Amino acid sequence: MSAPAERPDAVDRKLLEILVCPVTKETLEFDAARQELISRGAKLAYPIRDGIPIMLPEEARRIG
Repeated sequence: MSAPAERPDAVDRKLLEILVCPVTKETLEFDAARQELISRGAKLAYPIRDGIPIMLPEEARRIG
């Protein structure tokens, strides 16, 4: 029996473990529901598009 196929928008867990915020260099929180990586220190949410984190501050959404 073969393993189930990964979702096309799934992000590699190993990648998530090594990514840091380009502004603060702090670790990021993964928000699966919104498909974003959250930087609490920078108050930014970096989008994940087609399974690829977009780590550009100008592409990030400001959060409260």
